[in-house]
Amino acid sequence: MLENIRLSFQGIWAHKMRSFLTMLGIIIGIASIISIVSTIKGTNEQIKQNLIGAGNNVVRVQLYRDDADYPFNATNDGIPQGVPQVGEKQYKQIQDFDHVQSAAVYNRRQYTNGSFYYGNKTLNSSEVLGVDNDYFTTCCYEGDRGRSFVPADFDQYRAVCVLDKKAAQQLFQDEDPIGKTIEYEGTALVIVGVVEETNRFEPVINSIEDYYMYMSSSTSGKIFLPKAIWPSLFAYDEPEEVAVRCASTEAMSQVGTNVADLLNTSLTNDTLKYRAEDVLQQARELQDLSNATNQQLIWIASISLLVGGIGVMNIMLVSVTERTREIGLKKAIGAKKGRILWQFLTEAAVLTSLGGLIGVGAGIGLAELISRLTQTPVAISVPFIFLGVLFSMLIGVIFGLLPSIKAANLNPIDALRHE
Repeated sequence: MLENIRLSFQGIWAHKMRSFLTMLGIIIGIASIISIVSTIKGTNEQIKQNLIGAGNNVVRVQLYRDDADYPFNATNDGIPQGVPQVGEKQYKQIQDFDHVQSAAVYNRRQYTNGSFYYGNKTLNSSEVLGVDNDYFTTCCYEGDRGRSFVPADFDQYRAVCVLDKKAAQQLFQDEDPIGKTIEYEGTALVIVGVVEETNRFEPVINSIEDYYMYMSSSTSGKIFLPKAIWPSLFAYDEPEEVAVRCASTEAMSQVGTNVADLLNTSLTNDTLKYRAEDVLQQARELQDLSNATNQQLIWIASISLLVGGIGVMNIMLVSVTERTREIGLKKAIGAKKGRILWQFLTEAAVLTSLGGLIGVGAGIGLAELISRLTQTPVAISVPFIFLGVLFSMLIGVIFGLLPSIKAANLNPIDALRHE
């Protein structure tokens, strides 16, 4: 076997240009497939991250009207009837669900334009949340300055608040906000802390449509209040939402469904339902669409491998004709059919394997070039690289079989007479 491999490399080196042209179809096919698969994998990861975020596995269960695509917002929609608050029993049941690491119940109002003031500055398009003790841990926030809420803030109904970094930057720029006061409709709120999200998710924006979609869903900041003072600022019996941190990304869909089903059992308003946005399912649907499109490209690229295989077969047939006397001499001194067969099969397999290796390198380079030009992420699949080289070797064996059989079946006397 080693001797056959050595002879194969000698033959390739002796006919460098012819060997390269023979390998070209294999190189182009493997390079195309590697670059397409790398782009598919990178795009799928981007889709998943864009929808789910940077790995915090938090699913939010929110109240929706039956015909609405966006969550119920008491700022615009008022306080509905037939929507009880989340009770202690339900909260305990949520925490006991499989794959739930923690849960938090909170109130939310969105886009309270111009409602929060600091001097002559206004916080526009903000989101204000009334949170419990578990919210910051569940939703992956960490302290940036000051402190979070303490039990006394809830027990004593303190008029305090925590800002996220975006809200703090808009209202205070480089000033330290800790201890300062902001106002909401005549109520003074003392800032006790600033928080920021860990696993901060920054979406990949490749077009103006991506930019507008992201900006439309973005707020200029969040203000967190102790849940205990929420009724005094807004309304009693306001609908609540639930944030659940799951043990894994794959568990998010099922956990969200379980929590929504539990909360819906207590509703008496037929026009409203709790539901969790199934971001994992959305990611899978987009990934399936991406895969279906790119699989067509893979089939087209595979044509290059077929052409390359036919080229290998033609060149090997030419090689058998050119080396007829050599084959006859080997047979005359005792070489058996099997040895001749394996020699030519090895030559074909080495030729296509070398083309496969060059194709893999070219495919990785092409994938990186595509990534730089289009800002599309790529993810190189190591198993697929090995599969590509193995497949190219298999092409050599399949398309080299006919020439190898022809060489093995040559009559030694006729072969020695060949001019």
